[in-house]
Amino acid sequence: MKMMIVILGDQDAEHVLQALVENDYRATRISSTGVFLRRGNTTILIGLEEERVDGAIELIRENTTVPEDPDRRRATLFVLPVSRYEQL
Repeated sequence: MKMMIVILGDQDAEHVLQALVENDYRATRISSTGVFLRRGNTTILIGLEEERVDGAIELIRENTTVPEDPDRRRATLFVLPVSRYEQL
């Protein structure tokens, strides 16, 4: 089991979340703000099986806008191991 933490611009969040849900990924959306430029961001938490990680990354890549500024990124992703997962 893995936990993906995805940080992306607010302008792309709805498209990414819709694509994830349509492809049977479960996600939690958290509003966040970047410290450096103080721009609105969205943080998405996704719990998924290891074999689905590449598919989720591809969906995120397909549903984010390529920035005009080459120094900006579309999204930042962290993939972390999960030793225990429960839903209560």
